[in-house]
Amino acid sequence: MVSNEKIKSIYLIAICGTGMASLAGLLQKSGYRVTGSDTNIYPPMSTLLKSSGIDIKPGYQRKNISDDIDQVIIGNAVSKDNQEVLAVQEKNIPYISFPEAIKKFYLENQKSLVIAGTHGKTTTTALLSWVLHSAKRKPGFMVGGWMKNFDGNHAISEGEFFVSEGDEYDTAFFDKGPKFLHYSPFASILTGIEFDHADIYRDLEHIKDSFRKFVNIIHPGGFLLAAFSDKNAKDILTNASCQVETYGFSSSADWVIDNYKFVDGKGCFTLIHHGVKVSSFHLSMIGRHNIENATSVAVMSLKLGLTTQEIQKGFQTFKGIKRRQEVLGVKSGVTVIDDFAHHPTAIRLTLEAVQEAYPEQRIWAIFEPRSATCKRKVFEDQLPKSFVPANKVIIAGLFAPDKIDLKDRLNPELVVERINSDGGDAYFIPDIEALVNKLITECRPKDVLLIMSSGGFSGIHQKLINRL
Repeated sequence: MVSNEKIKSIYLIAICGTGMASLAGLLQKSGYRVTGSDTNIYPPMSTLLKSSGIDIKPGYQRKNISDDIDQVIIGNAVSKDNQEVLAVQEKNIPYISFPEAIKKFYLENQKSLVIAGTHGKTTTTALLSWVLHSAKRKPGFMVGGWMKNFDGNHAISEGEFFVSEGDEYDTAFFDKGPKFLHYSPFASILTGIEFDHADIYRDLEHIKDSFRKFVNIIHPGGFLLAAFSDKNAKDILTNASCQVETYGFSSSADWVIDNYKFVDGKGCFTLIHHGVKVSSFHLSMIGRHNIENATSVAVMSLKLGLTTQEIQKGFQTFKGIKRRQEVLGVKSGVTVIDDFAHHPTAIRLTLEAVQEAYPEQRIWAIFEPRSATCKRKVFEDQLPKSFVPANKVIIAGLFAPDKIDLKDRLNPELVVERINSDGGDAYFIPDIEALVNKLITECRPKDVLLIMSSGGFSGIHQKLINRL
């Protein structure tokens, strides 16, 4: 392995992925000469990279791998027969994965704080990063979403902490283990465990095995905070190598959320530790699930030495994340909200949060089955119940359905049929223009359009805003 001091030029294969683009930005800010390639060169990541002066080479071509490259970082989007990968191996240039690079370049001599779990990772990671930053702790961080406070999603540490979003997805073609096993956690938050990533995990037990390995590598002098409400996490906590504490709405948790209420656009709650009131907090985020996320951040911050006043200041000044319950605009009295939800539980929690924030208003749930898992049948029975909080539901066509075998493919018409048979009001509209036309024709002032997808959804958000 080449020492970091001898590395001058770094090349990233699949540079435009959210994590890889952020890593490229970190590396450039650290003084390395950074280049890379991708086949998916489009905004916002391509714009971010080019504005930073990072050269992106289109496609994967052997000629891109020059002899002056000291280190190659390979994203998990490429396979072992990728032409640039083959050229790297032929030239004997050292290569590592994305999470290995995070550890190699940014976690040495740091207290690594890792946020793990099926849901809420991005929000929790972003909020913790901001609370530490606003308290002048100068953390480094890598977040899987765009943080409005920083107009970005990464920073080099100038203090003792580095905050990472601990992804359970696989690492690279040469390392099929989950990314979070590379992050050397000092302390961690576990938001909960559910079945997801059906393209790489067989079942829930398979996912739990990965989390068992993760909690077993947390520093013995550190700690793990786990959501009390999550039943799937309970049997993996015995594998933890460190102190474990729980948080949640249950009075049986170590850290209890009490007196929760949503007032004037703010979630307010009191934090109690073993029967003793710690403090009251409020933040401008909707939904009980975000109060749970904020509680985990408050507890971790307290255990890292922050005061309740510092934590509250961070909560008060947090501006949120793009694509997480983000209000894109209000036109003709109609509110358009964008959200990343693509798992049945996330859909239900997001709808409940919107329902709470917009009481007595009609809520439309517009959903695109896009992720590798939600395009499969695995959630076909769960999805109809997820839309219960919505007044009206539109399911769009599957994104790139041909990538899933027909026998394994979600049937959105069946989902709609089940929603309607349970008393809902749902429609299957695969054509994007027809979908927009229906909304423009039928929505009325005070309606809320909640658009949920893990991708761009054919630009539906702007099409609606332009026509409302």
